[in-house]
This record gives sequence, structure tokens and C-alpha cells, in this order.
Amino acid sequence: RWFPSSKLCSACGTLQDTMPLNVRTWTCDCGITHDRDVSAAHNLLAAGLAVTVCGAGVRPQRSTPDRQSATKQKPSRREP
Repeated sequence: RWFPSSKLCSACGTLQDTMPLNVRTWTCDCGITHDRDVSAAHNLLAAGLAVTVCGAGVRPQRSTPDRQSATKQKPSRREP
């Protein structure tokens, strides 16, 4: 849904409260200067890698129509 990828410092994790869309570069309190698009790309990559490694989701969990969780599940093992 909504992930503040362009307002999140990819170095220290600080989230900027407000930032108009016309601001294309910004400097975090930790001293790192970010290009807004590059910062968003770094943060989205990190979120995607966390999902891949941990199996965790970045979206709120919902149930599917058959009442199963939408989270990644291990495949069922078939008996011979």
C-alpha cells in the first residue's frame, strides 16, 4: 500500500515527516544527502530483500477466500 521509501534515510532509518514532491534532494540529520528517487530505490530493495530472506510481508496480512493466511507457507509434503 503505502511505504515512505523516498522520505526514509537509507543510512540511518530516519523518516522525514513532510516533504513536498518538488523536493528532489534532501539531507538527513545524520549528514547523508539523498537523491529522492535513488533513496526510494535503496529502501524498496531493502524491503524486498527482507521479504525474501525472512518470508515476512510488508503489507498488512489478509485472509484469502478459503480462510488461509496470505503469508508464505511451506509446501505440503506428499506421502508416497
